[in-house]
Amino acid sequence: MTFDDVKRALHIREGYWFAPKLFGLGATPVTWQGWALTFGLAAALLLDTRYVAGIVPKLVIGLALTAAFMTIAARKTDGGWHWRWGSRG
Repeated sequence: MTFDDVKRALHIREGYWFAPKLFGLGATPVTWQGWALTFGLAAALLLDTRYVAGIVPKLVIGLALTAAFMTIAARKTDGGWHWRWGSRG
């Protein structure tokens, strides 16, 4: 796999925030919106673990935040989420 293969794989169409991962399942943020969503999730999870009392509420909030993030990321991924093993061709 060359550098050009990676550049081509991370190129997305207008309106999408994430590019599918080259290997495995999931996506990589490639626009400022995708990065903002990712950092927003990280900040929300940090605040959740720091300021919410009790393990059960922390888990419920953390799972809800993660589920919301994954739903938005899947909808905003150019090509959707499915198992990949290498270049998109």
